[in-house]
Amino acid sequence: MMKAMRIFLAAGTAVGIVFAAPAFAAEETAPDTAAAEGDIIVTAQRRAESMNDVGMAIQAVDGQTLENLRVTDMRDLTAVAPSFTVSQSYQGVPTYTLRGIGFNTINLSSTSTVGTYVDEVAYAYPIMNTGPVMDLERVEVLKGPQGTLYGRNTTAGLINFITAKPTDSFEGSIKADLGNYQTYNIGGHVSGPLGEGIAARIAFRSENSDKGWQVSNTRGERLGQIDKLGIRGSLAIDPAPGTHFDLSVTWWRNKSDTVAGQGIGFTPATNPTTGTSNSRFFNAPGLATYLANNFPTKASQADWAPEAGRSADIGTGLGLDGPLAENNRFWGLKLRWDQDLGETTKLVSLTSYNDFKRNALSDWSGAPFEILLQNTVGRIKSFAQELHVEGEAGAANWLVGAYYANDRIIDSNRTMLGQNANVGLIRAAGAPLLASPIFNSAGYTPLQLSQAFRTYEDFGRIRTQTWSLFANADAELTEQLKLTVGVRYTEDKQRYNGCSRDFNGNMLPNVNVVNRALYLQTYGVLAPQISAGQCNTFDPVTGTFGEVRSLLKEDNLAWRVALDWSPDDDTLLYASVSRGYKSGTTPINAANLARQNAPVKQEKLTAYEVGVKATLADRLVQANLSAFYYDYRDKQISTYFADPIYTALSRLDNVPDSEAYGVEGELTIRPATGLTLAANALWLKTRINDYDGTNAAGQPENFDGAQFIYSPKFQGSLTLAYDTPVSETLNLTGAVSARYQSKSNTIFEDLDLYKVDAYGTVNASLGLRHESGWSVSLWAKNLFDKYYWSAVASNANVVVRFANQPRTWGLTLGYDF
Repeated sequence: MMKAMRIFLAAGTAVGIVFAAPAFAAEETAPDTAAAEGDIIVTAQRRAESMNDVGMAIQAVDGQTLENLRVTDMRDLTAVAPSFTVSQSYQGVPTYTLRGIGFNTINLSSTSTVGTYVDEVAYAYPIMNTGPVMDLERVEVLKGPQGTLYGRNTTAGLINFITAKPTDSFEGSIKADLGNYQTYNIGGHVSGPLGEGIAARIAFRSENSDKGWQVSNTRGERLGQIDKLGIRGSLAIDPAPGTHFDLSVTWWRNKSDTVAGQGIGFTPATNPTTGTSNSRFFNAPGLATYLANNFPTKASQADWAPEAGRSADIGTGLGLDGPLAENNRFWGLKLRWDQDLGETTKLVSLTSYNDFKRNALSDWSGAPFEILLQNTVGRIKSFAQELHVEGEAGAANWLVGAYYANDRIIDSNRTMLGQNANVGLIRAAGAPLLASPIFNSAGYTPLQLSQAFRTYEDFGRIRTQTWSLFANADAELTEQLKLTVGVRYTEDKQRYNGCSRDFNGNMLPNVNVVNRALYLQTYGVLAPQISAGQCNTFDPVTGTFGEVRSLLKEDNLAWRVALDWSPDDDTLLYASVSRGYKSGTTPINAANLARQNAPVKQEKLTAYEVGVKATLADRLVQANLSAFYYDYRDKQISTYFADPIYTALSRLDNVPDSEAYGVEGELTIRPATGLTLAANALWLKTRINDYDGTNAAGQPENFDGAQFIYSPKFQGSLTLAYDTPVSETLNLTGAVSARYQSKSNTIFEDLDLYKVDAYGTVNASLGLRHESGWSVSLWAKNLFDKYYWSAVASNANVVVRFANQPRTWGLTLGYDF
């Protein structure tokens, strides 16, 4: 089936195809904008216009199609935008990749290369997008750097969620789902006028699944229950002619289970046979047997440490009790003010505040042992203000504005790893040192050392300020030729302080005895001892343990130049050159050495793109084709660090030189009223150029020619959407979507254990809708129950996969009024 799917996708897109799902949406700030049949109205350039008139690679999907395809979170978007992928880091933070451009961070405090926006408000941190998706008018996916108009960290592109707005007449809807894994969801909205010049809308969605889809290989316990609730309220206020206010408040909470990893093997350092570190002798008894006998063959197979063991205190090593689950909440406020300054000029103010709080307990062990558990606690407070003036002057449209943002972040986790092989090595290495009065002046006992290094804490505080000035204009040079020019100057400042630190005195025996001895041997410095609660991150430059501090100040000039040529009303050819930046960032790592928490500088991507958009067969066919080349400098990556004690630990680094290029094609066919067939394909080539780094075994390696991570060479999809009458009062509705991607890597090394295999999935829905408002539909995600995974990670002992869900299916009942 997979081979046939790939041949079909390739054949369907060889003539120049990229899927643009059916979307007939009106822009909220320009309700009088009329769209011809088959046109898709988007706001890619911060104003409403037909997607076929914009010289840029864009995909737009309307709310009904999203609903039919069960797009209820960010991961589901990959079904309709196959060049976009979502992977999960081992701390549960999503990694977004678009056209091969992504950043594989594990920290909630790090931004993505793919900007995410809700009604043009930046949700700068991917963890903010883990609540329920609800009540959308459409979603727009803009590809390539978007720094001139949107600004924040969009080297790959951006995704803009446009929410449904209050209406002038009363309306509402209610929908309820029943499905496997004891799933019961309910959502809906109510909208209408409250009085002269004011309208309101309230939407909500509750997602629940009481039976987890992951099953312990050794105990039959389950993980994977869902518990999410989201609410959004919005007001549209027109107090006077030419004045409009758009106010919204969004709140959600997520108490779903965290996802367990599937152990698939040992890291290069801890492999019992070939390991490059002495830690290979200290794997937990029974771990090798477990991994050998439980290699996963389906999504449900997983394992994690038993609660009785992990919740128990062992000496000063306090346990972690409670369910393996998230306890997160988010609320956001947006106020947009549009004020006409004349017939062709308008002032726009956009004010936002987002507040996210997390408290999650996760087990990344991949086996029923205490190899790596984490209680992740964090908070993000993000304020932003944009002010711009836009207008028309003859044949030109222009926009000039300023932007300011201020973020305050706390990112921390308490880690427990009492049976990790690296812990066993340190305890063993410390035993003979207990007799030394130099290293054991505190008089630690063998019992204390044997219980040490079970738990510690990583902590970081980040304060970010950014401001920018920007301008954009497009001018019709002739009736057929249009020039677009945009520019944005940005200054970023990020302050960081943090470290790895002792928790309850449990790190004192190993740090004060073992680490100090090894640092003396390696660096010739005998560091002062630490006390309870102090930082145990060592700085070889100062020869001391302590907090790491940094100040990162950067500026950049993003720009875009595009030339559009329309030889006739149905054809657009375009060429563009653009440059975007992603700001520097600082990690929160398990930092043995200060270098691991050093920041990376901003990355820069210069994009060259040509394309054509052709409307054919009396607007029944839309065929698009684009080709692009990305010159990528200082690419940010999370990679390995050669540690003198633990062999290989995490750090951030910049890859000086890399590149990506590809061809993307799309075809949309509307053979009959209410029927749309769409296809999309991306052929992609990525390359690292002459980068000297560190491999998973902690050894230096040159990665010249390596592929980007999470960047398959081929990604494609086919979608059939239908809404056709079967009687005078009844319509048949639904959609079928098939997606395929080739294999990809999760690290620069070409190791089979770290690969994501090629896979194909199918989602489908089939329903009936009556003119009186009621509807019923059957749906399925991963219809053929394909076992596939989107991420592979290491916990410094075991390599783990993060499988995607098996088949889910259900019935939806709805009523629109």
